Amino acid sequence: MKRIFFLLIVLVLVSCRNENADNYVDAIYTNGNIYTVDDAFSVATAMAVKDGKVFAIGTQDEIDALNLKSDSIIDLEGQYVYPGLIDAHCHFYRFGEQLQQVDLVGTTSYQEVLDKVKAFQDKNNKSYIIGRGWDQNDWDVKEYPTKAELTELFPNTPVALTRIDGHAMIVNQAALDLAGIDEQTAFSGGDIEQINGQLTGILVDNPMELIEKTFPAASREADIEALMDAQEINFSYGLTTVDDAGLNRNTIELIDSLQQAGSLKMKIYAMVSNTPENLDYYLDKGIIKTDRLNVRSIKFYADGALGSRGAAMKEEYSDRENHFGALLSSVEDFKKTAERIAATDYQMNTHAIGDSANVVVLKTYRELLNDMPDRRWRVEHAQIISPADFEYFDRDRILPSVQPTHATSDMYWAQDRVGAERIKGAYAYQKLLDQSGMLALGTDYPVEQVNPFLTFYAAVARQDTTGYPEGGFNPQDAISREDALRGMTIWAAYSNFEEEEKGSLEKGKSADFMILKEDLMNMPIQNVPNLKVVGTYINGEKVY
Repeated sequence: MKRIFFLLIVLVLVSCRNENADNYVDAIYTNGNIYTVDDAFSVATAMAVKDGKVFAIGTQDEIDALNLKSDSIIDLEGQYVYPGLIDAHCHFYRFGEQLQQVDLVGTTSYQEVLDKVKAFQDKNNKSYIIGRGWDQNDWDVKEYPTKAELTELFPNTPVALTRIDGHAMIVNQAALDLAGIDEQTAFSGGDIEQINGQLTGILVDNPMELIEKTFPAASREADIEALMDAQEINFSYGLTTVDDAGLNRNTIELIDSLQQAGSLKMKIYAMVSNTPENLDYYLDKGIIKTDRLNVRSIKFYADGALGSRGAAMKEEYSDRENHFGALLSSVEDFKKTAERIAATDYQMNTHAIGDSANVVVLKTYRELLNDMPDRRWRVEHAQIISPADFEYFDRDRILPSVQPTHATSDMYWAQDRVGAERIKGAYAYQKLLDQSGMLALGTDYPVEQVNPFLTFYAAVARQDTTGYPEGGFNPQDAISREDALRGMTIWAAYSNFEEEEKGSLEKGKSADFMILKEDLMNMPIQNVPNLKVVGTYINGEKVY
């Protein structure tokens, strides 16, 4: 009898402990305005988090009725909570790298570029000077510079300075010599510019790889520093997942090791760079998925950029006679790569700017995916589309992934490049949304700024931060605030095949969220670019 009585006591204690465990959560957030971004776009006031997931969310009464217990009860004091932001197209690792190089963003003249490079070298004494961020469209003289001044300043030290869009480069003679580039160097898909039979030092698109192959290899310590620095800045803007648009195997494996060790907490959707080695490895290996890393897509470049006139156009550029830009690989090579990817579970994400590049990509996607549901292949940028070609997009097979700040950065000169008629199909976000039913929104940093609130502002206002132009640039293609937020959360997650685990604050999904003092959905739109994040959380952990 004593033994039976003892067992009954144990059973009661275990039962009580299990009941308490079921009711115990890691944190309860009260008195908030929580935009769930669920199907109804509902707003909750309280949320419980357990084991890195949203355990419950709803009104305060609904949460109270669950009789939950927690050692951490946070009064939000009326602040605003949103799902953690997802940047659907950026260059996270490259941005971190750039923090260790000459920053030329915002330079207003070539002389300012030269001054910054000299100051950088005086401080750092590098064996190879690398920089990025210049844009001749921001200068009084809107022409490409030449190598003469760089060569005079640095006759023996190689210098390579990449344009802000990553599709053109100015180098000095030492860099050309190291890469073995001269007037007879063969190339395709881009340009090695010459004037009167002499190299100018400007390289566009594919030939840039000849220079990049001569860059000193970064140390593991420098790569780790780049990733950690990028993470810190991204967290400060409420970003909890980033889609890194082009990574090689060694960087992906470093990211995985840092995530597994717990030091890199950012969630990363890695687009694998299209190289023979990467394709052979990843397509054979298959999808790699952890709680923080998703490797299931290949990044392909169809053409260059509009600012450097490398975007492939159907008709000649309006501001350069008989110039059409260029595809960066042949149509045959593109189709062969697409066919190979289509035979696997991998997604294909193709950079396409010009209307010619876009139609090649769209037609190829349609032909290959017509009988393949739910492939979600992406057109990255989808920048200039002919009227008849919008119909290729749909939610199931072909998705647009766009970066709204490109519209407000390019609007000062874009019509000069393409003319009054073609500009109607450029940066046409509402048209793309009407056709596809969703838009994945990103920044494309470091081409643009990291700040995702600039993405939101540009998508909705279609203006720069001074309020120019009045009424917005091509305002018919502005999207609503609700759609902009969806594009930065649940639609971005959908484009990554991750909509069941993130992108909205719903029961069972990751507790990835940010807290703001102001209401993004109702505050004056002009104030959105200056928003400051109060807190950023990943899997319920406060990371900023």
